[in-house]
Amino acid sequence: MSALWRINLWVTACFALLTLAGAGLLLRQAADDVEREVQSAEALVQYLGDSAERQPASLQPELTRSLRHVRVHWLAPDEDLTPLSTIAADGWLERLLLGDSSPSTRLLQLNDGRRVLIAVNAAAELGEVRQALQQWFGLCALALLLSLLSIGWAVRRGRAWLDEVLHALGQVSDGQMVVRLRSSALPETRQLAEHFNRMASALEQAHCDNQQLTQSLLAVQEQERNHLAQTLHDDLGQYLAGIRAQACLLRLVVDQPARVASTAQSLELNCEHLQQGFRAMVQDLYPVVLGHLPLAEALGLLVQQWQARQGIECRLRVGERLPALPRASNTHLYRLLQEALTNVARHAGASQVRVRLQRSGPGLRLLIRDNGRGAPQARRTGVGLHSMAERARSLGGELRIINCPGAGWALVLDMPLEA
Repeated sequence: MSALWRINLWVTACFALLTLAGAGLLLRQAADDVEREVQSAEALVQYLGDSAERQPASLQPELTRSLRHVRVHWLAPDEDLTPLSTIAADGWLERLLLGDSSPSTRLLQLNDGRRVLIAVNAAAELGEVRQALQQWFGLCALALLLSLLSIGWAVRRGRAWLDEVLHALGQVSDGQMVVRLRSSALPETRQLAEHFNRMASALEQAHCDNQQLTQSLLAVQEQERNHLAQTLHDDLGQYLAGIRAQACLLRLVVDQPARVASTAQSLELNCEHLQQGFRAMVQDLYPVVLGHLPLAEALGLLVQQWQARQGIECRLRVGERLPALPRASNTHLYRLLQEALTNVARHAGASQVRVRLQRSGPGLRLLIRDNGRGAPQARRTGVGLHSMAERARSLGGELRIINCPGAGWALVLDMPLEA
């Protein structure tokens, strides 16, 4: 069942109840009025009967013809004495308003030989009640018809706009982010259109950002592969070739102890360089120190190595009594600090960096601040900031980036602690 049919049924039911309630009140008031009129008419019948018995000449047809609730019927000499119907009205309305009591009726035999029937006649009063009921039902039916027509017009107009919204939502779900809703004259629909258009614009921008981020991630992936291949070929490959050549040389100079000792020393040196290269490569791929050192010491070692490579002063302050974190959380914090320091070295132009990790209320706060040049205006976030934001979400926290033009950047990570 459609929404329009449901609304029409509810409105019709409400109108029906209201109509019946109004008719009940109208009949109750009418019953009181008819009872008073009948009592007055019965008193008048009694008075006319008594007057006619005393003075028959006082009861003249001309005088009794215009009485409203009393009927005076003069009988012919040969007319049947069967009581005449005194109420010309529907039976159901008579029973409802008068009940089982029958109106007062008097049949008089006057002294002058005439016969007259005097009875209460409530037909006029009942006719008025019937007319009032007809007007009430007609008015309610007209009001119901106008209400249903107005509701139908309003609902159809609203459904047309709702169909447009549903069609636009379907287009957005299919990936068509350029769809927009037209503005409407109604304040509600205009606000809804504005919110939808802002949502569609945000989705379109997010879709473009995701595409650019995907392309950047693919480029970074390819760059890392090239860097790894170059490292294996140019650095580790050369050391392996040198070790092989020196091993061959050892077979040729077996009888020359001095050459053997010199070649063995060179082999040892090349093996040491090879081991250092492997350690550096593994450290870039995964922070092995996290598996052997606490988080504070691993971060201190990271800061120390970065400061030695970049020549930028970096001070780390870690709060006391830090809670033990899951291994995944330690890795995210380590990588986030590593990416932040890389961005400082590449873009900040700073001479000093401050790093602080401590409790902040019910959670932890990581603050990274440099004294670089900052940025004169807001820039679009790159792959590094996107990766840091994703790591912050993985930690269940919030990453804030504060730009102070001419005074450097600040990154603030607030993360909750698990119970």
